[in-house]
Amino acid sequence: MTDTADLRPDRLLSVRDTFGIDSDLQVPAFSERDAHVPGIDSVYRFQSDVTLAILAGFMRDRRVMVQGLHGTGKSTHIEQVAARLNWPCVRLNLDGHISRPDLVGKDAVVLRGGQQVTEFQEGIVPWALQRPVALIFDEYDAGRPDVMFVIQRILERDGQFTLMDQNRVLRPHPFLRLFATANTVGLGNLNGLYHGAQRLNHAQIDRWNIVASLDYLPPEEELAIVQARVPSLANDAGTVLIRAMVAVADLTRKGFAAGDLSTLMSPRTVITWAENVEIFKDPTQAFRLSFVNKCDEAERPLVAEYFQRCFDLELKESHQLCPP
Repeated sequence: MTDTADLRPDRLLSVRDTFGIDSDLQVPAFSERDAHVPGIDSVYRFQSDVTLAILAGFMRDRRVMVQGLHGTGKSTHIEQVAARLNWPCVRLNLDGHISRPDLVGKDAVVLRGGQQVTEFQEGIVPWALQRPVALIFDEYDAGRPDVMFVIQRILERDGQFTLMDQNRVLRPHPFLRLFATANTVGLGNLNGLYHGAQRLNHAQIDRWNIVASLDYLPPEEELAIVQARVPSLANDAGTVLIRAMVAVADLTRKGFAAGDLSTLMSPRTVITWAENVEIFKDPTQAFRLSFVNKCDEAERPLVAEYFQRCFDLELKESHQLCPP
């Protein structure tokens, strides 16, 4: 696929056939892939409600924000939808160091014909505006509030963007798509879990047409994902082990929701735990290294209790529960 503003989706894909969702919808897609199309993760599990919300963004140019706790796969969900549509996708992490020049562009000294000249180098926002790409503002609520106003104008329906340094007004490509992921929906670090999360201007949040909430997967689906990531545990003994690991993770999530824990195990943590079991051949030691040592010391007895409930072992013990 060439990098040109003339590109258009050239086919329609069945949502039922492509994503396994019971829907008659068809979504535009590209026939060819380019360097900006994410790779397909064949074991990724889609959550139908969130997938349909993201597909609405691609089909109808809705601005879609995906909200959820860490490790639920918010950004990956958008990327994996784009991957199956062959839709170019660019992911921008909005950490506290992202500045207005990073988004808009800045003057830079370059060599032209052996001479140093100053020319404008456009940032990621004007670059993406002129192309058929899905632009993901990742960790949207971690961006500096003053910088976020740069984005506000392009969230409107016509989305024109003024480059004041160039006296140019950019009109968005008709197949530009805008997405965001956030942990807190702009409400700030209310529970103490997401330090650096900012309170965002409500007028800006209001410009997102769709806000989807992504939760953790059911236990059996989480088990299947862990086994897909760690194939050595894709057997009967591994299934027993991972089911217990997922049960521990579920207890930490319930404990967090009840205010008993200040942290929780995400699916990413469970996968890391399983990978460490491969290394150390001991689920207890792997659990300590993957999660327990991240917890507040005052909360570790409760975490040990969760482990004992699910494994019928004291956390201090070392047992060979994993398959050879």
